[in-house]
Amino acid sequence: MCMTEPEPFDPRSVAIRAAATVMLLRDAIDGSPDVEIFMLRRTMKAAFGPGMYVFPGGRVDVVDGVADIAPFCTGLDDVAASSKLGIDSGGLAYWVAAVRECFEEAGMLLAERPGGGPLALRNEDRHAVHDGELSMVDLCRRDDLILDLSNTHYVDHWITPLGEQRRFDTRFFIALAPPDQEGLHDDKETVDSLWVRPAEALRMHDARELLMMPPTLANMRSLLPHESAASAIAAGAAADRPVCTQPKLILNDDGALVGICMPGEPGYDDLE
Repeated sequence: MCMTEPEPFDPRSVAIRAAATVMLLRDAIDGSPDVEIFMLRRTMKAAFGPGMYVFPGGRVDVVDGVADIAPFCTGLDDVAASSKLGIDSGGLAYWVAAVRECFEEAGMLLAERPGGGPLALRNEDRHAVHDGELSMVDLCRRDDLILDLSNTHYVDHWITPLGEQRRFDTRFFIALAPPDQEGLHDDKETVDSLWVRPAEALRMHDARELLMMPPTLANMRSLLPHESAASAIAAGAAADRPVCTQPKLILNDDGALVGICMPGEPGYDDLE
């Protein structure tokens, strides 16, 4: 079979796109002292991370930063959100993107009604939001919803290495999964979903049964000390602003990828 060689490109010309991803947690359903986390498997057709297991997330879109969304958000405004992220403005869009991507990819909506009561979730709505036919503003207005962003905490920050054909400046968040929502992949960008304990996910990764990228692995390991979802959420709420992690690619003399070097590892400062 003839394999098509990848087109050459200038690594420095690749735009770095803002992204948000969220770890949704719950207590282990068997009652044991442990945490379960929701994961999705990306389709093999995905341009970035094909076949990898990830947390719900994606690009921060223009619609996430529209002024009309602010009245439907509580617990955080753009000034406070931007301060948490260490940017001048536009921080609220990252939290809104995290909520939107959770709904699109996992079918879980981190929202509530002002008077309480169950949400009227419709599977067609998540696809309409994904396709741009329904905005989060219109969804909140139609169903009388409020996004309580105070319960979603910023915990990590990664930038895709120079040399990748797609690069993202990704902020990681942590939140409790709504107790009355189970979650399900969308059969578009994601083709499988599961609740899994962090230790089991790491074991499955080592056995090549559930493959994860370095940022996912690092955040999965951060959950190991916690015996409850509340403990992990409290740690996330108390965490200082995370340091940005930017791995570097290790290439051989022919330019082929042979490894990834993390900050603090030998040779990191010598790599481009």
